[in-house]
Amino acid sequence: MAKRQLLFIKDVFLFTLTAFGGAQAHISLLLKYFVKNNHYISEEDLLELNALAQVLPGPASTQTLVGIGYKVGGLKLAILTFLIWIVPSAAVMTFAAISFAGLDQKAQFGVILKYIQPIALGIVAFGAFNLARKVLITQVSVFLAVSAVVATLVLRNAYVFPMAILIGGMISSSLETPGEESEIRVKLFSNINRNKLIYYLGVLMVLALLGAIINRTSPFSLPIRLFENFYRNGIFIFGGGQVLVPLMFTEFVQMKHYLSSQEFLSGFALQQAIPGPTFSFTSYLGTLSMKNFGHGLGGQIVGGIVGVLGINLPGLILVLFIVPFWDDLKKITRIKHSLSGINAVSIGFIIAAFFLLLKPVGLDFLSVSLIIGTFLILNFTRISPPFIVLAGILLGYFI
Repeated sequence: MAKRQLLFIKDVFLFTLTAFGGAQAHISLLLKYFVKNNHYISEEDLLELNALAQVLPGPASTQTLVGIGYKVGGLKLAILTFLIWIVPSAAVMTFAAISFAGLDQKAQFGVILKYIQPIALGIVAFGAFNLARKVLITQVSVFLAVSAVVATLVLRNAYVFPMAILIGGMISSSLETPGEESEIRVKLFSNINRNKLIYYLGVLMVLALLGAIINRTSPFSLPIRLFENFYRNGIFIFGGGQVLVPLMFTEFVQMKHYLSSQEFLSGFALQQAIPGPTFSFTSYLGTLSMKNFGHGLGGQIVGGIVGVLGINLPGLILVLFIVPFWDDLKKITRIKHSLSGINAVSIGFIIAAFFLLLKPVGLDFLSVSLIIGTFLILNFTRISPPFIVLAGILLGYFI
């Protein structure tokens, strides 16, 4: 392996250990480690990869980092980059879920974590507010966001999310795109390796088809059904980790009752206290789901692995396929203009998540104060979420 690639791996480790705060905070660290410090790619390349990640379903930070790895060292380095980035946080969340359930001290954990559940809601509220200021700037975007909130709260079905994303992208693309670009599209598709296209799309579709069969057939074991749940959601999650929360809550808590709302919120809050991708939260969900259905330690670890692989696999496949010809793809303005609608719908999902998660937390004075306090701290200071969550854990432990 070339010296430059070894240096890149070292920087991926450093990024992994310091990447607190979600996708919005991660972009500044990506700029520091991979553009300014060692010039692996240009700033323009980084911003374009980040834009691509916003278009694709899946974890934006993960896809951007994997895209950088592909540009630096090809497919092998991209996959190694993915493993370095995802394994530490997934392992921590799996261990947290095993400890939460395996010690059979749920009541004790509930007392310790009672303050960080409203803190987690404050983080969700801040994310929605911060993104809304940037995205909801037209009447169309506001309409799409409000429609997404209503659809989510009224229908409460996992399939609302992909349908709303699709409709939002189509509406903004049709209203904002000035004209056709047939010449650019002809050039784009002439540059695509058809064999590679068939391979990547084939993998996605075969797994999706198997998932559809599994989802409607009972004899399959829980790990296989969990993989289907995570893989299907991985195909349809646009907007990163903040959109992951309402999707997972709707399906795993409200629809299938794999875990309780308290367990869900506690895991989400704990995830905010560690560096790495928000999507590692799925390791916690998979592990605890296996525990709640009577599986032992080995089954719980399998659940953690299934969760993190299932949710990440669709986005990983897509970004590794698209990065090689992204230079042509980004020139099509219909794709670019669909982003505003997709982002507006994503904001609606986050707002809906806040209201859905508010019910199990409650509206007592202490909970409301912690939600508002967390929001104000994040909005008016430079204190990051991990420190607020840590303070909440300490309060729960000592008080």
